[in-house]
Amino acid sequence: MEFIMLILSILLLLLLITKFKLNTFVSLVITAIVLALLLGMNPSKIPDAVLGNQGMGNILGSNAVIFIFGGMIGRLVADAGGSYRIAKTLIAWFGLKRLQWAVLLASFIIGISMIFGVGMVLLIPIVFAVAIEAGVPLLYLGVSMTAALSSAQGFLPPQPAPTAVASQLNANIGLMLLVGLFVSVITAVVAGPVFTKLAQKYAPDAFKFKEHIEAVGDVKEYDLDKTPSFGLSVLTSVFPLVFMIIATIYKLVVTGGKTPKNPDAVYQVIDFLANPAIAMTISLVLAIFTMGIMQKRDMKTVGTSLNEGMNAVSGILLIVGGGGALRGVLVTSGMSAKIADLFQSSGSMSPITIVLFAWAVASLLRIAVGSATVAGITAVGVVNGILAANPHGDMLLVLVALAIGAGSLIASHVNDAGFWIFKEFFDLTVKQTFQIWTVLETVISITGLILILILTAVFV
Repeated sequence: MEFIMLILSILLLLLLITKFKLNTFVSLVITAIVLALLLGMNPSKIPDAVLGNQGMGNILGSNAVIFIFGGMIGRLVADAGGSYRIAKTLIAWFGLKRLQWAVLLASFIIGISMIFGVGMVLLIPIVFAVAIEAGVPLLYLGVSMTAALSSAQGFLPPQPAPTAVASQLNANIGLMLLVGLFVSVITAVVAGPVFTKLAQKYAPDAFKFKEHIEAVGDVKEYDLDKTPSFGLSVLTSVFPLVFMIIATIYKLVVTGGKTPKNPDAVYQVIDFLANPAIAMTISLVLAIFTMGIMQKRDMKTVGTSLNEGMNAVSGILLIVGGGGALRGVLVTSGMSAKIADLFQSSGSMSPITIVLFAWAVASLLRIAVGSATVAGITAVGVVNGILAANPHGDMLLVLVALAIGAGSLIASHVNDAGFWIFKEFFDLTVKQTFQIWTVLETVISITGLILILILTAVFV
């Protein structure tokens, strides 16, 4: 009966979001409360399960700084012209014949520290201007741009969903970053330049050259000579990752990836700096200096960028918290433990099976709910029970987190805001959006799953 209640609750969530167009955060909280009641929880324990340390408070408390500061850094880089400098420099390096690859690389670098929606809004005018100059359809470059942003969103910390999933699974963030880089780079290439060639054959009408697109509006112009240097822009965008990568390599080389019982001073300092919240705080201070003070932008202007960056991620942060509310109910009600018991009684599961299951759960939730973030966060509550029944090392936790990320990207359709963003920005029909965007997201998901299964077979 508990599993039936869980399915009914997910259907309720879908109904609230798609049929009644209710705010996603509100829908998640309502669904979490309804699920708790259906599972027969003590009413006095429901508020804490939904909002307290087991639920929303747990996920928001550990990730709020990462999400908000990440949005602020991305906005500072963009408003100072750093994103423009990165794009223009790479295009100059690659030349017109390799524009797709230039856009792919620029979008990937920028997408590491910028959430998908913000990345689309900030990059599309630049890419559109380049497409006009080169005389190519916007979609010819836009597929690669979108593939890079989406791959980063699905697999790489400090993006909100991967960070939240890794946090709830207790996966090593640094190791996830290293493995996620491998997975996301390949998926971006396959879903970008490679997929574009296929899409041009089966949906040629979508690739028409257009000199004006209503949703893009006026292209913001920058004086390239007055923008930050390429190196400084890239360093500021990826600086949060530097600490994580250094710490992960140090721990793997010096301690074999295990925390020593009596860590020395060097280990403690590196471990402190690699904490995502600390890394993001230091990186934000650096961004204020490099993209603000060094560019002779007054603090009022810098403050405006910070506020806009915070506003851009606040909605996503609340959705993540709402997903944490569902997770809290699953844990507090004992649902996760029952899932663990179920799988324990049916024998151990191989790492390959666990990865496939994690991907399948996230995929079904993605198709049902629409939001990749909600699908990923909700899937963790189910997968945690399986992992408890089948304990393995850090690598499996990372691969399961990445599998959830892959599943959460599959088959985006009309219940996903990204579907409509893509449609409007590229001036497509609904049919064309299904042909390009929905297939593109599915290509990322399937390619990612294949890579993760290979890594599981080799390393776990």
